[in-house]
Amino acid sequence: MSAKKGDKVKVHYTGKLRDGSVFDSSRERQPLEFELGAGQLIPGFESAVMGMNAGDSITVEIAPKDAYGDRDPQMMIEVPQTQVPEGMNPQVGQTLQVQQGNGQVANVVVAELRDESIILDANHPLAGKELIFEIELVELAG
Repeated sequence: MSAKKGDKVKVHYTGKLRDGSVFDSSRERQPLEFELGAGQLIPGFESAVMGMNAGDSITVEIAPKDAYGDRDPQMMIEVPQTQVPEGMNPQVGQTLQVQQGNGQVANVVVAELRDESIILDANHPLAGKELIFEIELVELAG
């Protein structure tokens, strides 16, 4: 039986970047369980699992458009130094949490420090990157 939309599946995976660095893996924990076609994962990952059989393993390259999208220049936010909380000393590369207008908290990365402002990058850390996944379909329940 091949995996199809609506099936519950369990997979082990290792996600790598082009340079071979691993950004995530389920190998040291329980397999990832999800419903195919429910939109819980990036589209390229779900597409790769479609049609697999239990026990199958594949390696798939996923373009940014089927992963976390391209980097969006509008997600680069300039914040005046006067709005940086007292005593905070942001450093380039540091991850910060900011509260959005809707009350939700978002992670941003300090991209640049300027005399009068800091530039925060609110893009997903994997935006604009081609991802390589090694996927093993551990269990398939129709």
